[in-house]
Amino acid sequence: MTAHLSDAELLARLVAFDTTSRNSNLPMADFLAGYLDRPGIRVERNPSADGTKTNLIAWIGPEPQGNRRGLVLSGHMDTVPAEEAGWRSDPFTLSDEGDRWVARGACDMKGFLALAANLAVEISTRRGLMRAPLALVFTYDEEVGTLGARRLTETFRGILPRSAVIGEPTSLRVARVHKGHLKMRITLQGKSAHSGYPHLGANAIEPAGRVIAALTGLRQELEAELTANSKLFPEVPFVPLNVGTVHGGSAINVVPDLCVVEVGVRPLPGVGSDALAERIRSAVREAAAPFEPDMEILSDSPPMLLDEASPIHRHLCALVGQRTGGSVSFATDAGWLQRLDMDCVIFGPGSIEVAHQPNEHLPKDQLAMARGFLNATVRRFCQETV
Repeated sequence: MTAHLSDAELLARLVAFDTTSRNSNLPMADFLAGYLDRPGIRVERNPSADGTKTNLIAWIGPEPQGNRRGLVLSGHMDTVPAEEAGWRSDPFTLSDEGDRWVARGACDMKGFLALAANLAVEISTRRGLMRAPLALVFTYDEEVGTLGARRLTETFRGILPRSAVIGEPTSLRVARVHKGHLKMRITLQGKSAHSGYPHLGANAIEPAGRVIAALTGLRQELEAELTANSKLFPEVPFVPLNVGTVHGGSAINVVPDLCVVEVGVRPLPGVGSDALAERIRSAVREAAAPFEPDMEILSDSPPMLLDEASPIHRHLCALVGQRTGGSVSFATDAGWLQRLDMDCVIFGPGSIEVAHQPNEHLPKDQLAMARGFLNATVRRFCQETV
């Protein structure tokens, strides 16, 4: 059993694991499972289909009941790469810069994971006071399409408490709604040839150009379409469409035989990703003719909307002095977890504006305040008689 670490010490241990999504998260999951291996804590793994990654679920307190009382604290173990120029220090070593902790994942979102794990360890020593369970749900591959959360919803057969805090960085502001993120890849196949003899080949980039123009037209259509939930996103009240990457060609004197276009759309709550995917397919097929593009969905992260009357929403808003929860324009694991009939709020320390950036950092005062807020939330949902 690993000795109890301070929040900062545990955060340092977690950021030292390079859990960039392209890597396995098993070393970090093994460490966390060992850290949580204490009397009163039950740890369960929910592995990926190929076994190279895993979700972790830890339980403290009484066995979950059909009434779904208790609380879930959830976060993802993976991070984005740390290959940007401008890092002042090793991104996988926690650096103390006075008022902040700096490292890849410090903000998004290993600071929250450290708090959640330590709260579980501390609560396990007084588990006799627990009236309802506390569950930790730590997922894999959130950054590349909420894949771990989707796997959990499709394979987990246990009972999780209804109320959940998803600890994404919100600067300790409560959010009850977010957009989804549907990612698609469009592949156009041509035929290579010497550029001096173009009639012997078929240029794959030319229809890709028409496809990009068609997607631009679709983007403009979507920007003009408002829904009942548009008012929840005052800055961007529509479904954004982004042509994110284009790859094609090998040399100027070679007719390119392949071009790949990747596109992402962010549906609002109430907007179906299936319908959006079909609109993209229709626009692409028409623009690419007579080429027949191959189109695949890379990932589909659903949007999330929580009723204002939800107890976890009301509790956290009262705790931080908000009238109601706001919105965030990024997707989270909550989009899938809500399909387990969970009431999810997005709430955590750190700012999304520094996530995915060089010198990603977590303010020390927010880490301390988050601990207090989460302690109060655990008392309300797991230790008080309600």
